[in-house]
Amino acid sequence: MKRIDKDSIDSVRGRKLETGDEFNFRCSPDVACYNKCCRNLNLFLYPYDVIRLRANLGITSSEFLDEYTDVVMREENSIPDVLLRMADNDEKTCPFLTDAGCSVYPDRPDTCRSFPVEQGLMFGDGVDMFSSKGPGPERVFFFRPPDFCRGQEEDELWTVDDWISDQEAEIFSTMTAKWAELKSLFSEDPWGRDGPYSDKAKMTFMAAYNVDDFRAFVFESSFLKRFKVKPKIVKKIKANDLDMLKLGFGWIKLFLWGIEGKLVKLKR
Repeated sequence: MKRIDKDSIDSVRGRKLETGDEFNFRCSPDVACYNKCCRNLNLFLYPYDVIRLRANLGITSSEFLDEYTDVVMREENSIPDVLLRMADNDEKTCPFLTDAGCSVYPDRPDTCRSFPVEQGLMFGDGVDMFSSKGPGPERVFFFRPPDFCRGQEEDELWTVDDWISDQEAEIFSTMTAKWAELKSLFSEDPWGRDGPYSDKAKMTFMAAYNVDDFRAFVFESSFLKRFKVKPKIVKKIKANDLDMLKLGFGWIKLFLWGIEGKLVKLKR
């Protein structure tokens, strides 16, 4: 998901979709380019993607990250990106692509699910990510199929809302937006002299991308003695990965920047 400044939105590639705007699209095995988009990708995985994929595969978050992803620290970032590792073949296909199509289709990542629509966060005047008050960033959507996509020539018409509903993408879209908002805080390096490979940084990455290890950290350490979490939330996070991830996002804000939220506060 892209961070977009209000003044530069006109330079973003693709057609910005306003509320009610329609676009043509249909994807099916009878469309000539079917599955061509599942090759040689820089496909970013977001925290909720990892939860769904590792559950689909019946493995732990650690196993999924080790086997299926590349964790990349880019020079301009202070927190790593997680990319899906392509298969080791000539076409560099998605590791989940089979002759029958996507083997993890019910739990496919947000980027795949929303395609050919891409989501961004637009930051305008008065948006302060370090404050819970005032307006937050605006979610914006763009129609951006690649040139080879023949699906855009089909007759079926969609609005963004209709497409998100049809693809069951709302929870993915929402959680990706929450992650993008949180990640925007990392534009100011939170590590200082410790650097992005410190224990502090590793704990932050764990809270975002490794729901199993973060759950163990919450329940097997002194976490609940040091941080205030409502009993009903504690009950939920024992078994619900989505609630665990939301707590992780809240804890990162508190841990790194002292921003308290509804889910987790410091005990006083």
